Amino acid sequence: MSRRGRKPLGAEHVTQLAGSETACERLSLIMRALAGELSVPDACAALGIGESRFHQLRQEALQAALAALEPRPAGRPSRPPEPGAARIAELERELRDLRCELQACRIREDLADVLPGNRKGPVKKTTPQQLSRRRPPVPSPPPEVRPC
Repeated sequence: MSRRGRKPLGAEHVTQLAGSETACERLSLIMRALAGELSVPDACAALGIGESRFHQLRQEALQAALAALEPRPAGRPSRPPEPGAARIAELERELRDLRCELQACRIREDLADVLPGNRKGPVKKTTPQQLSRRRPPVPSPPPEVRPC
């Protein structure tokens, strides 16, 4: 029974990766040693390193591969907030509050204009003679207007 499809590339997958020539050669020899195509002493001789260094490189390569295969949260990573975003949000809140306060002050002003005794309508004209006989009017206290 023959297999259908392409022949597995094995360690030759390394040639398709982006990296330096030295790194690709090291990874290829490590993968061939893991697959049993090459003995550890032969791989060490090809790399020009000792067996302890080979085992260290193999451990680092496998650890990096394992770390790359760890599950990660789905979706695109969130962007870090822009440096001025917090200040902009604060200023927008302040602007919204000030607009609300301005609207309240305008409403209070309109109410003060329509209250009795505070009308800005036509003033009744009197003659100086009539003014002298009457007592001067007592000014009414202004309506209570709370500061904005």
